[in-house]
Amino acid sequence: MKLQSIRLKNFRSYSNADVFFSPDVNSIVGKNAQGKTNLIEAIYFACIGKSFRTSKEKELIKWGEERASISIVAKNEFREKKIDVILQKSQKKIVRMDGINIRRIGDVLGEVPIVFFSPDELKLVKESPEERRRFMNIDISQTNKRYFYLISRYEKILDNRNKLLKSTQNKDVILETIDIWNKALASAGLKIANERKQFIREIAPYAEKANEFISNGEKLQIAYKGIDVESEEEYIKKLEKSFDKDFKLGFTSYGPHRDDIDIFLNGVEVKSFGSQGQQRTAALSLKLAELEIIRERTGEYPILILDDVFSELDENRRKRLLKFTNRCQTFITTTDINFTQSLANNIIIDDGKISIAGH
Repeated sequence: MKLQSIRLKNFRSYSNADVFFSPDVNSIVGKNAQGKTNLIEAIYFACIGKSFRTSKEKELIKWGEERASISIVAKNEFREKKIDVILQKSQKKIVRMDGINIRRIGDVLGEVPIVFFSPDELKLVKESPEERRRFMNIDISQTNKRYFYLISRYEKILDNRNKLLKSTQNKDVILETIDIWNKALASAGLKIANERKQFIREIAPYAEKANEFISNGEKLQIAYKGIDVESEEEYIKKLEKSFDKDFKLGFTSYGPHRDDIDIFLNGVEVKSFGSQGQQRTAALSLKLAELEIIRERTGEYPILILDDVFSELDENRRKRLLKFTNRCQTFITTTDINFTQSLANNIIIDDGKISIAGH
């Protein structure tokens, strides 16, 4: 799918905006704090169903207004997809796909697949395992809607088991009913782990190849770090074995909610020993590998969004990264129009107003 257009009303700094996009490279140019990332955020929200900047959706509504809207149109050679989002201060958001109200946000995921990278994505490598689980969840969910709902189901079961562990100091009372939650957790948890293992097996060679290309030779290695069982019965035994520990802690210590990805560069852990440049390249390589996984699973490349990425890279890495933009529709935000002058579509943003260079 390629994004044809977006229409915004009272979204962040935009009162009204209509933008048509090139199917190739779109460069969004402007000084800092002019609204470049706001435009990217609107695209992301329509495709993923949430913001990458805030969990408080009311913050997306322009100051002094009661509601905001985002409308996108995307096309491939077989179909057209229209997604509308209405954000309201006093009510829940409304999402429509091809004019039909969507009750579950997971139904939107993957309709217009995207891969997003910004300087903040460095946390994918540097910060807690939660960031790496989020990376796996978003990517897998864009090609497998069942996985999205499986994660939701697992989290509810996990919450119930944790509440039970905290409910009383009497172990015998908990042991009377915990088997129910152990079985449910094992069923959902094993499926999640298997999906993640397969995802890492698929993405690893692409990430390694991308990192080697961008860094001019450095060797990246990634591996799934998670549960080590092959059946629900083994999983249940692990939960039973960890019961005393869980009882003391008041939460479940075993399962895919503790998963991680091991990331090494030239045999050394990137998180602890890599330079900032190496960490950034490793994170970027994981994101670029997403392009290939989504293409393999869906038959077409997703949209690539690079938000203020080139300012963080040296000239050689910039040039190598640009070669990836030939594969898919790409959105680049930058303050430097000279860098993107030759690109197909330069969108100029100045104080929340949008124009197309040369028009």
